[in-house]
Amino acid sequence: MAIERQGATELPQVLQMEADRYSGLLSQTCDDPWQGLSQAQSQQVKSILGLSDYVAGQICRHPQWLTHITAPETADESSHYLSELEALLAQISDENAAKKCVRDFRNRWLVTLAYRDFLSLTALETSLKDISALAEALIIASRDWVYRQLTAQYGTPCDTQGNPQHLLILGMGKLGGRELNFSSDIDLIFVFPEHGETRHQKGAGGRRTLDNQQFFTRMGQKLVNLLDQVTMDGFVFRVDMRLRPYGDSGPLVVSSHAFEDYYQEQGRDWERYAMVKARVLGPSTPEAVALQEMLRPFVYRRYIDFSAIEALRKMKQMISREVRRRQLSDNIKLGPGGIREVEFVVQSFQLIRGGREPSLRTQSIYGALDTLKALGQLDAKAIDELKSGYSLLRRVENLLQAIDDKQTQTLPGDDSCGVRDWQRLCLAMGEESPESLRSRIDNAMADIHRHFKDTVGGDEEESEREHWTATLWHEYEDDEARTMLSSHGINDEKLWPVLSQWRENTSRKSIGPRGRDTLDRLMPKLLEDLFAHKAPCEAFAPVSRVLDQILTRTTYLELLCENPGARQQLISLCCISPWIATQLARFPMLLDELIDPVQLYDTTSLDDYPSELRQALLRVPEDDMEQQMEALRQFKLSQQLKIAAADVTGILPIMQVSDHLTYLAQAIIEQVVQQAWQQVAARHGVPAHLTEGEMGFAVVGYGKLGGIELGYGSDLDLVFLHNAPAGVQTNGDRQIDASHFYLKLAQRILHLFSTRTVSGELYEVDMRLRPSGSSGLLVSEIDNFGEYQANEAWTWEHQALVRSRLVYGGQKLAELFREIRHAVLSQARNADELAKAVREMRSKMREHLLKVKEGEFDLKQSSGGIADIEFIAQYLVLANSHANGGLTAWSDNVRIFEDLAELQILSAEEAEGLIHVYCLLRDESHRLTLQGLAGELPKTQVEEQAELVEKIYSKVLGQP
Repeated sequence: MAIERQGATELPQVLQMEADRYSGLLSQTCDDPWQGLSQAQSQQVKSILGLSDYVAGQICRHPQWLTHITAPETADESSHYLSELEALLAQISDENAAKKCVRDFRNRWLVTLAYRDFLSLTALETSLKDISALAEALIIASRDWVYRQLTAQYGTPCDTQGNPQHLLILGMGKLGGRELNFSSDIDLIFVFPEHGETRHQKGAGGRRTLDNQQFFTRMGQKLVNLLDQVTMDGFVFRVDMRLRPYGDSGPLVVSSHAFEDYYQEQGRDWERYAMVKARVLGPSTPEAVALQEMLRPFVYRRYIDFSAIEALRKMKQMISREVRRRQLSDNIKLGPGGIREVEFVVQSFQLIRGGREPSLRTQSIYGALDTLKALGQLDAKAIDELKSGYSLLRRVENLLQAIDDKQTQTLPGDDSCGVRDWQRLCLAMGEESPESLRSRIDNAMADIHRHFKDTVGGDEEESEREHWTATLWHEYEDDEARTMLSSHGINDEKLWPVLSQWRENTSRKSIGPRGRDTLDRLMPKLLEDLFAHKAPCEAFAPVSRVLDQILTRTTYLELLCENPGARQQLISLCCISPWIATQLARFPMLLDELIDPVQLYDTTSLDDYPSELRQALLRVPEDDMEQQMEALRQFKLSQQLKIAAADVTGILPIMQVSDHLTYLAQAIIEQVVQQAWQQVAARHGVPAHLTEGEMGFAVVGYGKLGGIELGYGSDLDLVFLHNAPAGVQTNGDRQIDASHFYLKLAQRILHLFSTRTVSGELYEVDMRLRPSGSSGLLVSEIDNFGEYQANEAWTWEHQALVRSRLVYGGQKLAELFREIRHAVLSQARNADELAKAVREMRSKMREHLLKVKEGEFDLKQSSGGIADIEFIAQYLVLANSHANGGLTAWSDNVRIFEDLAELQILSAEEAEGLIHVYCLLRDESHRLTLQGLAGELPKTQVEEQAELVEKIYSKVLGQP
């Protein structure tokens, strides 16, 4: 029978001894700890010293907190947590001081809340809300403090319009439901609204900027460290980030666009369950509201969704297996009839009917139970039993954790410590004995489990599921295999024939005993991962092609067998992108990149590609050219994989994908030129006109490389220049003419690019844009190049020059090239003749290159496509640069259109339209490449955009 009690009480002897011990310690740290307290308050403090080791320890360390701890609770007290903590942090700029501040704040208030809970001075629901409010204040104040520190260093993250961006934090689980228990982990997801980069205040000079993904990733790392790290003052919260998109395999922070794409395209049933409680923490903002709304159609389906029942049943079975595996007993959260089963009952109704019943879309269990009662979905008796049982278990859980600030849901044992903790629970709960409290708990859990079976159901005996995929892998009877798949909820009819045939094919291959054993250990694990996908057969097809390539390479089979993260990444990336699947199948060494998902999605900074490549080449003997060439190719492949992984998961927007691919290529060009130079110079010396450190050689990038618009698999359009005067010789033992030296250098560069090693060709290089094309010299002297461009080049060659820029070379050659390019592009031209020449060239291209079926749209060559947009830009630069010299500054179309709008050569609306369509078509081109598809779409899909381009093309150039 429960005893109603409030305030201090007489302690049993074992607890009194604990209280006396702590009282002695308290007296040693403070002359008169009871000063300022009433007699009743002093008695309450002496009681709590015996009830909670955590509270007693904190009071002994901070006796000055006693006045705060014992003060009566005030109205709306929790609403002031955030402002109080923000005021404290506003005075702090040192990270260690900030850590101490938030830990002291956390401990001071948690001790206060535990004090009230143990002495029954507050109701359970109030206690849970106060703990949740405290956690939210600590998270938001810490977030804002970290944001201030990083913006001071890197500038303010902004979107493309210059609007400041802030980190949004989704609180999951009980934190989202404002029902957090005393010593809980906090499950968080970090999201930022838009891509962009940091901007410094005026006058800050050339300080470093970061793109928003990098900024918020660093911010997230620092925030987790600020909250999670254990210091001498303890920790704030254990932070769990595994509920984010792709879990541990995914980026720490995602953009709202990537966040939305993930849940629309890949969100799984268990993630729907998790998102029921998701809530954006902190003060409401338009971005926070938009993010919350973004999740609604994923969580709550418009129709009545009974599929949620089976998903929840499977989740419960997984939890039950984990309880058995870890040999957990007396667990009031995960055991039969525990807290989790109440949550499953309530959330099954929310997931099934929340799409039709907005009132069910609440993060609170208590609120949802009240709604279910009002809607008549459960009878009043069931609701009362669930609510009272849930409250009892949550109170016990809270008190268990408040005893020593430990995350536990296991009832005390029978040892001396367990007996002591049972007495603590009984006193706090008003029970006469551990037996009576135990009886209350058992009865409540029995009621809960009965209601769980009535609503969610599920077989308790599921231990065989742990190994059923191993049985399936070795099953040779088709009917048995299909029955097994069906009984485990796998209804993909195509799967078994494909899997069976693949197994038969592999059995004929000689992979050795070790390889066969490793494959037999790998496949049950891989199948279990595959069955988590909606269409296992579709997922298995690209994965099996990768496996085919590594069957005889046991090391890679073992890599996948021993690394769950690598397996999951293999499946995810193969499903998302056939191009990535093909890359992994062609170059299995890339599987190494999947081991550490954090590194996989952490794309190299644009400025760091050269240094990263140099570091990679330092691991290879300088005189081993074969290994050097292989290292270059492996670096390119691994970096391309990281870029593609970040691309398909939405971390990198299209413009940045091209930036990364372009800067990667430039870093490789630099190393190839330097390696070729060393090889040719070792044989012939260097041209005598050079000073130390000079090469007198430059590489000009045309086309996509020049326009900073490289895609996956793009070739490199290059032109080579040198500045050697006529008659100059090299200074080595085997002297040759300088022009011959640069010819050998160019040939060596092309050899290094085109040689096929184990990892394939480095890049396909196209040299046809050099003066006189394929019949011209492989390397041009810079002055001759200028004369050719000024006097002999065709209009189409000047168009190509618009999209050119120096990608490698010294300062002198760079300046000369810029002068030549500016002079040629700025020539006065007859607008009508120029337009006619440009139109004719465009028509020839279309005749030779446009080969699509009726109703299809070639992204590049169809009328209104990418090529038309590029020709508009090129024509307008050639037609207007003589009067507007600034138009020659850029080689990329986006900035050219921006300048044309600023000069009012195009209207702002026209320029924005062209930029929008251009980026859209390039985005689609990247997407189709990663899908392993041709760059074509149904014409109806881009009809409106194509018409816009055609209209502007016709206005600028006349009818095509």
